[in-house]
Amino acid sequence: MDPSSMNSPELQNLLAQEKQKAMISEMISKLTSACWDKCITGSPGSKFSSSEANCLTNCAQRYMDMSLIIMKRLQQ
Repeated sequence: MDPSSMNSPELQNLLAQEKQKAMISEMISKLTSACWDKCITGSPGSKFSSSEANCLTNCAQRYMDMSLIIMKRLQQ
């Protein structure tokens, strides 16, 4: 690969997309871990109880809201 192709717009775009995918994957992993630890207190059965399901929903929503607020602040 020639060095001039390392700065091509296509390569930069591909790298940006891959970086974004990695960030999303990391965020989902953190969200899953944090919300699981907070909401699932016993050993899980074949389905979540209604309180566990509500807790997971609320936790995930709060996590996403805070992530968006933080990203907006960092972009300013």
